[in-house]
Amino acid sequence: MDPKIKEVLEAVSTATLTTVLLKKGLRNVWMRGTRPFRPGQPRLVGPAFTLRFVPAREDLATPASWASPISTRAAIEAMPEGCIAVADAMGVLDAGIFGDILCARMAKRGVAGLVTDGVMRDAAGVHGTSLPVWSSGIAAPPSVAGLTFVGWQQPIACGGVAVFPDDIVVVDDDGAVLIPAALLDAVVAEAPEQEAQEAWIMTEVDRGVPLPGLYPMNDETKARYAAFREGK
Repeated sequence: MDPKIKEVLEAVSTATLTTVLLKKGLRNVWMRGTRPFRPGQPRLVGPAFTLRFVPAREDLATPASWASPISTRAAIEAMPEGCIAVADAMGVLDAGIFGDILCARMAKRGVAGLVTDGVMRDAAGVHGTSLPVWSSGIAAPPSVAGLTFVGWQQPIACGGVAVFPDDIVVVDDDGAVLIPAALLDAVVAEAPEQEAQEAWIMTEVDRGVPLPGLYPMNDETKARYAAFREGK
């Protein structure tokens, strides 16, 4: 993606992005169950590379399937540098979709991070890779214990959010937020100003200003904010 757009979004929290998208009528953009796998992970921005699982079917969800042309292994080899892998695991919590070896390969290929509404396995090993992960937790059983992998770069649902390939994903300590590709330019134009407004509001709170009329801003507060911006 455009490095300038990426730089702008890396300075904007997912909380702010949900506010900007809400103003555009989008309420369902935060992927449920996408928690940082470890503390201190960076805020990431990148195009979604989607992965899709369906419920396990005994004739398909086998260890032998890992060598299939349609497998998580093959999908990883198709991931471009800088993408964020987004895996639809249907919220299944007792089958880990990826472990240390797959995460290490993704990191080697330059994948920015992994987001899933499912769980990981090989926790210590995944911690040892340099791949940032957002997931719903940890489970020892492999993916085929509860899931069948069926494809990549298809529309998916992750954490109750519709994700299309190349939509933009932003992740931080609050989880993963989706920016539809068609709205990217509008969000990039508005998000920094929303962040600036909220930073100024915090300074007003620190000064002891009451919240009514401040957050959200009434006309008088908007005028004070505009004067502040002009003064800068």
